[in-house]
Amino acid sequence: MIDINLIRTNPELVKKNIRKKFQDHKLEYVDEVIKLDNQIRNLKKEGDSLRAERNAKSSKIGLCMREKKVEDANLIKAEVVKINERLEKIDKEEEELSSQLKKYMMSIPNIIADDVPIGKDDSENVQRLTVGEAKKADFEIPYHADILESLNGLDLDSARRTSGNGFYYLTGDIARLHSAILSYARDFMIDKGFTYCIPPFMIRSDVVNGVMSFKEMENMMYKIEGEDLYLIGTSEHSMIGRFKDTILKEEDLPLMLTSYSPCFRKEVGAHGIEERGIYRVHQFEKQEMIVICKPEDSMSWYKKMWQISSEFFKSLDIPHEVMECCSGDLADLKVKSCDLNAWSPRQNRYFGELGSCSNLSDAQARRLGIRYKTADGMRFAHTLNNTVVAPPRMLIAFLENNLNADGSVNIPQVLRNYMGGKDKIYPKK
Repeated sequence: MIDINLIRTNPELVKKNIRKKFQDHKLEYVDEVIKLDNQIRNLKKEGDSLRAERNAKSSKIGLCMREKKVEDANLIKAEVVKINERLEKIDKEEEELSSQLKKYMMSIPNIIADDVPIGKDDSENVQRLTVGEAKKADFEIPYHADILESLNGLDLDSARRTSGNGFYYLTGDIARLHSAILSYARDFMIDKGFTYCIPPFMIRSDVVNGVMSFKEMENMMYKIEGEDLYLIGTSEHSMIGRFKDTILKEEDLPLMLTSYSPCFRKEVGAHGIEERGIYRVHQFEKQEMIVICKPEDSMSWYKKMWQISSEFFKSLDIPHEVMECCSGDLADLKVKSCDLNAWSPRQNRYFGELGSCSNLSDAQARRLGIRYKTADGMRFAHTLNNTVVAPPRMLIAFLENNLNADGSVNIPQVLRNYMGGKDKIYPKK
């Protein structure tokens, strides 16, 4: 949610930003906000005036009673009653208008960074960097589900019987590899100076509304029936929610946190659930990184965060690209974002999002009331999030880039301690 003062003072800038995001249907929201804001401010002004008048008249009532001017006192009391009736109507009208105002404010996108490329959707995202040698395989690489099954590591049929499409059983060495990657990611981030956390896996609706847009919530979140609780789609949600209505100390910033959680997503939309593999599923696990910092530091932290992810995947022998998201591909709360996409030797192209790094400036902080105290007063903090790793999806890139012609899979040096010293996984005869 952007600062309403920006709409008051520079509505054309806000409209220009809406056009950059190809959301022209929201242009009228800016005019509605200005209109509602003026109405609310006028009501507040009238209310303040009436309260001052009521206080003055209340003082006169006491004076009249002391002077035994009962009739005059009763006339003034009647006037006070009318003032109270009007104030009650003002309060009710102000509440209704504020609710409408908040609805529009929550729908107006955050102001994107000046260097964000302009484009309608992810097809117009821009490659900024490639890391690692994108090798071409000299043998045919099978589809990832076939690789997993050859290693006796995937059972989709049983998962369909127990849970339906979009779920899976990982078994044997593949299940161990999945856990090894998460354990390595945890230790990797701790070594980078981040504090390790395990957050709640369910959050209330006020936190959901604070961390994401309504459209994202509808397409992603599972709601617990009969309770004000949602299953998290990423630990970013509960990690940022942890600081709701909190005043942080300036000297404690930045907060550098890394969190583990299972994640649950409906995956409603154009992509759909993949029936044969594990690329797009309802349930997965994730290691996340979160930074809460001062506004002047957020862009430097944005760069540091995606560079940490790049270093992590390089250590796992996974070539990848850094793809900057264009204006139309940015969620409404984001100022700037990039995806790390893995090289696919099977498809001979970069394919498969390993993770996403995002700077949301003060959008989440305004919604949730996350502030810090300075010598000059209170300021809203900036929040950033980035995927460290999210298996089982990243297993696809790992397997393709570490597969050998005989069907075995190399285990990089950094994972061997977590895999009981194994340097390879072999197909089952």
